[in-house]
Amino acid sequence: MDVIASNKAIKDGTLSEIMNSTMERVHPEASYFTTIDGCRACIMVFDLHDPSEIPSIAEPFFFSLNAKVEFSPVMNAEDLKKGLEMSAKSVAMAL
Repeated sequence: MDVIASNKAIKDGTLSEIMNSTMERVHPEASYFTTIDGCRACIMVFDLHDPSEIPSIAEPFFFSLNAKVEFSPVMNAEDLKKGLEMSAKSVAMAL
């Protein structure tokens, strides 16, 4: 988050509102608050059910906090197993 924008958001309560409403919406498995490149940062681990949710999750951070937002899809062990099985079938069909 931009330092100046997030300072203002702390003073007027916007930062707390954005964090709370986002956490209520996405129900993160974990949330971490830290600094990255000298700026306030938050890392949330949550299940993104549909990529069309990205704009409505990210826009409050862009608009009110001048923040940079990244989404990084990941797999758990069960997802990996399923993906590898699908990949093996695709490779076998191609041969």
